[in-house]
Amino acid sequence: MTFDFDAVLDRRGSMSLKYDSAVKRGKPADILPLWVADMDFSTADCVKAALTRAVQFGALGYSEPDESFHAALRAWFARRHDYGVETEWLVQTPGVVSALYTAVKALTEPGDAVLIQSPVYYPFTAAILDTGRRPVTSELVLSEGYYQIDFDDLTAKIRREKVKLFILCSPHNPVGRVWRRAELERLAAICLRHGVVVVADEIHQDFILAERRHTMFAKLGRETENITVTCTSPSKTFNLAGLQLSNVFIANKALRKAFRAEVTLGGYSQPSLPGLVACRAAYTEEGQAWLEALLAYLRGNMALIRDWAAAWPEIRFIEPEGTYLAWFDCRGLGYTADALTETIERKAGLWLDDGRIFGPGGEGFQRLNTACPRSVLTEALERWRSAF
Repeated sequence: MTFDFDAVLDRRGSMSLKYDSAVKRGKPADILPLWVADMDFSTADCVKAALTRAVQFGALGYSEPDESFHAALRAWFARRHDYGVETEWLVQTPGVVSALYTAVKALTEPGDAVLIQSPVYYPFTAAILDTGRRPVTSELVLSEGYYQIDFDDLTAKIRREKVKLFILCSPHNPVGRVWRRAELERLAAICLRHGVVVVADEIHQDFILAERRHTMFAKLGRETENITVTCTSPSKTFNLAGLQLSNVFIANKALRKAFRAEVTLGGYSQPSLPGLVACRAAYTEEGQAWLEALLAYLRGNMALIRDWAAAWPEIRFIEPEGTYLAWFDCRGLGYTADALTETIERKAGLWLDDGRIFGPGGEGFQRLNTACPRSVLTEALERWRSAF
């Protein structure tokens, strides 16, 4: 099979958050958006065909996953992640962000401490603050272009703040780390020792760009599995965020009961039929073939950025091991954070994510979404360089 990732889709006027919200958010109307993490690629043909059949059938009423759906989930996680998921573990939400809010409300009380590792995906902090919990931040350490966990700081804060819940980003957004098994095992040991429940946001688990595999946190052993809420979705992998479906796996019956009760309190019951149809179609061998081709294309995009950054020593490209998000250390340019973003937006005509939104450790950084045709990425990089 061949796949065309070079085709440029004109998404303007399609109710796209990425392309149609610039003016509303105070950006120039003609800005090139490389911010929010959805892809500018058409999804896999097997997904489009399945959705077309469902729409043509015409009955789009309340739906629930059947055995064919569960079989597709089991096969995908066994094939790609060597992990056996059980049907009874599954709780579905409209998205992983929804799952994060649900987990915080279900598994902690107002005022409880929740740990995150910054710089990190900003809804983590929002889910903690919006629900009246206390965010506790253990900042990742950047050393010679590589991020590492400060285990001593993390352990000390768990003890001092009496942390109840840890939201783990794996692979990590925005810094792109794919945590090694030994790192995850050390985190698991700390959390088990101190009675901390782990919510593992693994939405980027299928985007592994380096020569290693993603290790699911719950896969580390029965004890670890018993303290883990694993948040997954086909939405990033197959560009399906608008279909509103995430698959959350919780092996522990008590945690699952509490989480499911909170989902019910939110008024959510049956998941989206298009989401179910698309996920089942994506998690097939045909969907996997599309994904492997996509990963090869994204590696090419990263190579383009690597060469571009090598000729501009004032900017350091923190090359991701996973995700399709590029993280840039721009502090060498000598700009304030405000001036940096202003120049990128107004002079280069680019809409990136200002690193400050990701919390401590993000100031002076920018995040760029590389999941776009190479011609678009090339234009963006040329605009950026010429603006400075």
